[in-house]
Amino acid sequence: MNINWYPGHMKKTIEDIEKKLKLVDFVIEIIDSRIPFSSRNPLFDDLFKNKKRLLIFNKSDLSNPKLNDEWMEKITDENNFAISYNAMKPNVNLVVKKSEELMADEIKKYEDKGLNKGPLRAMIVGIPNSGKSTFINSISGTKSARTGNRPGVTKTNQWIKIHSKLHLLDTPGVLWPKFEEKVGLNLAFTGAIKDEIMDRETLALKLIGKLKKIAPAALEERYKLSNIEDKEAIEIMDEIGKNRGALMRGGLIDYEKVSGIILDEFRKGTLGRITLEEPNEFL
Repeated sequence: MNINWYPGHMKKTIEDIEKKLKLVDFVIEIIDSRIPFSSRNPLFDDLFKNKKRLLIFNKSDLSNPKLNDEWMEKITDENNFAISYNAMKPNVNLVVKKSEELMADEIKKYEDKGLNKGPLRAMIVGIPNSGKSTFINSISGTKSARTGNRPGVTKTNQWIKIHSKLHLLDTPGVLWPKFEEKVGLNLAFTGAIKDEIMDRETLALKLIGKLKKIAPAALEERYKLSNIEDKEAIEIMDEIGKNRGALMRGGLIDYEKVSGIILDEFRKGTLGRITLEEPNEFL
């Protein structure tokens, strides 16, 4: 299943980000907490090697809280602070506090000279559909950044004053230039890759297979299923179609409709708080 997707504007965005790094003190990276590995662009490690990062585990209301804690513990060090965040419940003070803790040494250098550092300036980055624009709008209290439940909405660089102590430079989302199928599927499951470039029915079938392994109870409860461990993904999909009335004339399963139901309900969190990746798979 070939789902590599790297539009030309993303290469230009990376170059633009590199040029503007000198304008900021540190970087805020938005991570989709359902896919903490796949939602981190590997190009960022080299790009931001000389900048500290505040790692926002966004959409924490949609992910497994125990796995959130495990992931954050694994990737936190002196140059990378990780915090769990739900943009639906804005907490600008938490973000400002953690930003000041991350940059405490730099702030102290100014204070030792009797100078006021002024507001911290951060570049905010993330892959498409990581919830970056929603995060910005939630903590700024305004619609400073364009949002959409699909990738590729933020198009240009924008400065946003979210607090007297913190200003943000927004950037367009940047996807991996290349990725393995497992990463590509996880990005597609969460909507980080546009549905139009792949077969949604195949994607939904693969998501069922994944959920059967990691969250069988969620599937059974939501779709009134039983004993799914003994069934193939296509059998489970057929049962979901019947139970949800996704049928065509003659009682045939409407696979397009049932695929939409499964993908949409996973992405909205209707199936529960599910994390698709565990730290021991990748770290």
